[in-house]
Amino acid sequence: MTVSRQSQLMKEAIQHMPQGVAENYRYWGDDRTVFVAHSKGCEITDCDGKKYIDFRLGYGPIILGYRDERVDRQVIAQITEQGTLSGFSTELDAQVVQQVKALCPQIQKMRFANSGTEAVMGAVRTARGFTKRDRIAIVEGSFHGLFDEMMWKSDLENWNPKGSAEPQVIPFGAGIPERTRSLVDFIRLNDFDGLENLFKNRQDSLACILLEPIIGNAGSISATPQWLQRLRDLCTQNGTLLLLDEVKTGFRVAKGGAQSLYGIYADLTTFAKAMGNGYPVAAFGGRSDVMDVVGSHKGGVVHGGTYTANLIAVRAAHATLQILSQTSALQTVNRLGQHVKEILGRVFTKAGIEHAFAGPPAMLGIHFTPDVPTNYRDWRVTNSSLYQKFSWQLIDRGVMLEPDSREPWFFCEAHQSMDLSWLEDVATQSIEAAKALV
Repeated sequence: MTVSRQSQLMKEAIQHMPQGVAENYRYWGDDRTVFVAHSKGCEITDCDGKKYIDFRLGYGPIILGYRDERVDRQVIAQITEQGTLSGFSTELDAQVVQQVKALCPQIQKMRFANSGTEAVMGAVRTARGFTKRDRIAIVEGSFHGLFDEMMWKSDLENWNPKGSAEPQVIPFGAGIPERTRSLVDFIRLNDFDGLENLFKNRQDSLACILLEPIIGNAGSISATPQWLQRLRDLCTQNGTLLLLDEVKTGFRVAKGGAQSLYGIYADLTTFAKAMGNGYPVAAFGGRSDVMDVVGSHKGGVVHGGTYTANLIAVRAAHATLQILSQTSALQTVNRLGQHVKEILGRVFTKAGIEHAFAGPPAMLGIHFTPDVPTNYRDWRVTNSSLYQKFSWQLIDRGVMLEPDSREPWFFCEAHQSMDLSWLEDVATQSIEAAKALV
């Protein structure tokens, strides 16, 4: 029997890395973990030569396409002609900030970071430094990076939605001290009473409310405009900063991110992912008076990092933002997402599967339930088991996605090359095969 290259690589990798992977979320089991050989456009090829149309897109950073030549050419020129790292400022730094400001009116000043995690860390620290308050609140189901204070969640997997008890709040895993939760409150998305009670109980102790307006780790379940506006008003009235995490939505769902769709703007915003089309760049920014607490002056908020605003990342951001601002790339992305939404709607209806879509087309949440979920607890009562079976069937047939309905389908400009008829056929085969497994 021929041994797959995947099996060989996994056997080797597991001797050198925990679970054989570079980070936890890439482990799909010894037999299922994907080793990518190369990628281009909207397609990835695994180590055994199997090709996939990819709707995972590295959890969302790829907005134009893998190895987009327009971006890569500028990055290569930066590397070969100007350099990658100096530890000093460059003209490019402010140029990229100006690009962001032109797209996002809520950004008056900005600092760079290397990841979404770092951006959130910087933004939360800035909020605390500005308000002189310590407490923060986050929305159930949101994900804000891999530092201890953000690594707490509602344990919905072991929660009984038919009971009266609240879900337990637990750490994401081992090694997260209990004390890191002591300054964090949780609220539910679109829960008006919970919002009012939070401010009634915490009033002048909350530094910021942190949330994803479209929750990227809960199937794009979205805040209603009315709820988000009430949150905005309460923050203003109580001297609490509104911090919107646009790590996934920024420069993806619209040129100005989710805030431009709502017309409701935060005091601080975090960006990453689509900002650099796959290069590791991130940022946080907002009101000038808030951001001006950051600095080396006495009493200032500390922010730094050796690789912060490294020239590979900043050049990639410059190129990507230039393309997004000057072309119809995002219109293409949204049009493609809408086409796929319509295709999947037909497939599910024909198969007799109750379904609902959440979020904008560029970041499409798919839920097997009759009604669009309005918060993370609603996700718990969807048919996520059938969705997982459907996902594995798609993967086997050459469509790559995350086999978990909490992760949206991501689209990029390069998806315009895919065969939509083929996708409809494959989706039809996959849902029928998934139903047969129930």
